[in-house]
Amino acid sequence: MFAAIQFPDISPEALAIDIFGLHLALRWYALGYIVGITIGWWIIRMAITRPRLWAQDPAMTKAQLEELVTWMVAGIIIGGRLGFVLFYQPGYYLANPIDILKLWQGGMAFHGGFLGVVVGVILFSRKHGLVTASVADLLAIATPPALGLVRVANFINAELWGRPTDAPWGVVFPGPAAQSCATAGAPCARHPSQLYEAGLEGVILALVLLTLAFARGWLKRPGMLAGLFFLGYGLARTIVEFYRQADAQFITPDNPMGYVLRLGEMGLTMGQILSLPMILVGLLTLIWAARRTPRAA
Repeated sequence: MFAAIQFPDISPEALAIDIFGLHLALRWYALGYIVGITIGWWIIRMAITRPRLWAQDPAMTKAQLEELVTWMVAGIIIGGRLGFVLFYQPGYYLANPIDILKLWQGGMAFHGGFLGVVVGVILFSRKHGLVTASVADLLAIATPPALGLVRVANFINAELWGRPTDAPWGVVFPGPAAQSCATAGAPCARHPSQLYEAGLEGVILALVLLTLAFARGWLKRPGMLAGLFFLGYGLARTIVEFYRQADAQFITPDNPMGYVLRLGEMGLTMGQILSLPMILVGLLTLIWAARRTPRAA
């Protein structure tokens, strides 16, 4: 290892107060969701108040947007938690079902939250008689900022770190991250994979989708932005998984890379397996939307 960056000493609590013997804290992880959802709400509001962006009427009204936020928060929390339980630690939670409710202990899966949001969008759209594809487009342009902020919070929490690296931007994370790959008593550096994801899923994907929505007229073609989001996130997560440390429950002495599907010396992680359907759905959605709404429209 030629150089490395020491992990910055940042408290996982953004704001804390002790009152009447109780320690009350707002953690960066929760703040990432709160600020991300607020930014997403603002982006959608900007879109539905600009009639020129739509082929006909905007996808929803301001009043419907307020209700949509409630549906999405419920979908993120329920889907994200159940996704983590089913995809990553089913054995533990089958033996300890009451722990499923202990959200403060952490444990959320993006792919589960994604499925929760999909169900929420379908039910919400049917309830109000809205075009599901257009509602999905709005959620697509609103989601990347929250993804980026939550990944930055993962970095601050020193969790979901990357694989060992000799790159000069490698970070020496505290605790198990450094000890588990130490050599000759010296802690090792790891890829800051959380920041890789923040950049790809949060910054780049947001810039592309917002440009297409507000400057290129893609909201006039229902489903195009949603399809591009599925495809973009799936590809970004698949790429980052090559640098991200696999979850501990998948790592064994004969499988140090934590592959869930082995392909000789190579393999696929759980994150990559769950991302492949998103890539396929994204491609199919783009094809469907392009055929359904010709560019001339």
